[in-house]
Amino acid sequence: EILQDEIDWWSKYYASIGDMDKCGDYLDKGYDTVTVFEQPLEEIDHNNHFTDFCDTFELKRGKTKDDEESDIVGEFKGTFRVYPLPGDPNAPLPSKHLRFLPKSDPEECLIRVYLIKAVDLQPQDPSGLADPFIKLKLGNQTISDVDNYLPNTINPVFGKMFEMKAMIPVHKDLKVTIMDYDRFSQDDIIGETVIDLENRLLTKFRATCGLPKTYNTSGPNVWRDTQTPKQILEDYCKKNLLHEPRYYGNNSLSVEGKMYNLADFETNHIHNEYQGPSDQRLALYTLHQYPLVREHIETRPLYSPLLPGIEQGKLQMWIDIFPIGIGRPGPPFDITPRKPKKHILRCVIWNTSDVVLDETSITGEKMSDIYVKGWLMGQDEKQETDVHYRSLDGDGNFNWRFVFPFDYIPPEQTMIVKRKDHFWSLDETEERVPPTFIIQIWDNDQFSPDDFLGTLELNMNHMPKPAKSSGKCKMSMLPDAQGNSKNMVSLFEQKRVKGWWPCVNEETGARELAMTSPIRSLTAYCISRVGYKKYPLNCIT
Repeated sequence: EILQDEIDWWSKYYASIGDMDKCGDYLDKGYDTVTVFEQPLEEIDHNNHFTDFCDTFELKRGKTKDDEESDIVGEFKGTFRVYPLPGDPNAPLPSKHLRFLPKSDPEECLIRVYLIKAVDLQPQDPSGLADPFIKLKLGNQTISDVDNYLPNTINPVFGKMFEMKAMIPVHKDLKVTIMDYDRFSQDDIIGETVIDLENRLLTKFRATCGLPKTYNTSGPNVWRDTQTPKQILEDYCKKNLLHEPRYYGNNSLSVEGKMYNLADFETNHIHNEYQGPSDQRLALYTLHQYPLVREHIETRPLYSPLLPGIEQGKLQMWIDIFPIGIGRPGPPFDITPRKPKKHILRCVIWNTSDVVLDETSITGEKMSDIYVKGWLMGQDEKQETDVHYRSLDGDGNFNWRFVFPFDYIPPEQTMIVKRKDHFWSLDETEERVPPTFIIQIWDNDQFSPDDFLGTLELNMNHMPKPAKSSGKCKMSMLPDAQGNSKNMVSLFEQKRVKGWWPCVNEETGARELAMTSPIRSLTAYCISRVGYKKYPLNCIT
């Protein structure tokens, strides 16, 4: 249950940005990706700020005082068309340019705002970090997510979706503000961005809901629009004065004399069990031949009213607009950030062999007082075995168990570490690190600092396969400087691993074999929210 690949919206996101380590086998299943723009959607070249239907003119008044910052008092939206009249008054008038105008009455819409993450926010605290949270304003509605602020970060992953209703164009400007939470003073504005919802609703590019690549009736990419692809295609042809699409069975259609065949679009296409009827899929593929907004994520710059013109960071997000009069939209995407699962690592140190003899006894014999120290990367807790005194041949016997609880996200193969930066800190800082187990061999000294003998780092997702005996344990088992090695295993896939690993000492600048250490595995225990469950995880013991 814990080890299986989890397909969620974040798998889609990481596959879209090329982070293959975190998306699992999402692409192998033939699922859709999404286009991630590095700029606002309206600034994409062919979108032209969505002013194809009407232009926006600023209304100004004369300044009454020289120190006034702006003389803009509002906006006028409209469009003008000049028609040449024929010389003969009895001749027919030229055809109108504007047809199928939208209703002049305000239209009630459901607005879904998806906020993914912010990037490189301007620090607000003396620590060089911030405590960001989201604030939305649309007309008289205000949503503040201050209770879910993210402490000590300038790259927060929000993973939030908010729903609002609005009468467009009465309330058309959606303001998204990233705030900095302050416990003992007023919250500060980090930056904000404003989206004109009316332009997106009226544009011919259909910026209300981006078109996905495939039509799915269920699964992780279920269709979420209020209209089916066939309905969207019919509306597009009507508004652009094109002939209605003509279907020939379920696998062919023509628009304006051009024929589209389903087989042409699905050549070498990986089919999945969630795809919808063939006629709807064909209509969607046909829509992709026209300049309509695709499924996307836009990146919007954030600006502070206190520092106009100076960017304060970026925000990745997208917006869906659904006119309520058309119908009920599909279910929203769940973009909640992945939650770590609680694990326990149990590691038993059995023996050491051929440890470097670092001390000299009173009789002149070389010896070492050997003990082993272990910890997980990023965690402060370190555990030690007892001491094997007076080892004359480098062998040590322990049978000592380490136990380390940790939080782990299986799809991302990362470990979550939370800790306070200072003892007076009120919030914990979250850090994501590889699940690396570190083992060190030391020589115990009574009246001087202990001597370091060797170390071993094991990434539990990509660790060298152990040797069956100490004689076969070589330094070549370890990855090279580039992390390459022939025989690597995943502890989370193997369930249990035992054998001998080499420990090295690089204090001289060159890698030297310090000893070999057998580490044997036992059954791990995973703590779930409802109690303890046994799972045969790959855990070092």
